[in-house]
Order: sequence, then C-alpha cells, then structure tokens
Amino acid sequence: MILFNTIFQFRLISFIEGLSYLILLFIAMPMKYVYGIPEATKIIGMTHGILFIAFVFILLKFQAEYKWGTIWNLLAFISSLIPFGTFFIDKKIKSFR
Repeated sequence: MILFNTIFQFRLISFIEGLSYLILLFIAMPMKYVYGIPEATKIIGMTHGILFIAFVFILLKFQAEYKWGTIWNLLAFISSLIPFGTFFIDKKIKSFR
C-alpha cells in the first residue's frame, strides 16, 4: 500500500519521536525536578527511548532503500538529538517523493 512506504514511515516516526523528545524535555523533566514527580520521566523517557530506536531502524531502512548518502544519514541522526531537529529534516525527506 502506497501510504505505508518507507518515506511515510520515516516521516511519521520522525514526527512522533521529535514530539516525544519535546514532551520529555519541556513537560516530564520539569514535572520531575520542579514538582517532584519522577514517574513522568520514567514513562515518557521509556516511550521516547523506544521511539528513538524505531527512528534509527527506519533511518537505516530509508538509507538502504533510497541510497541516501552517509552524510545525510548522519545529519538525520544528529537532528534527532537536537530539540526540534527532526522537524527540520522533514523538508529533505519530502523531496524523495
């Protein structure tokens, strides 16, 4: 099915992973350190970790399928470590349609 091609999967997981990172940084971390609720970082942190691993696997699949260069692959990986980074790499991903 065309909706579930690698580009769609990569864009979807990039968005969700980036969103989970922002929730972890700007909601769960303040809940832990300001309000003393450590469960927030445990739950959101675990979710983000799983999404990050999925992001890396989809990134490798995308590179293999579309012959994306190692430099772009490295930039996409680094962008996932920077808040809002995955949203900026989305423009490059759109060009593969």
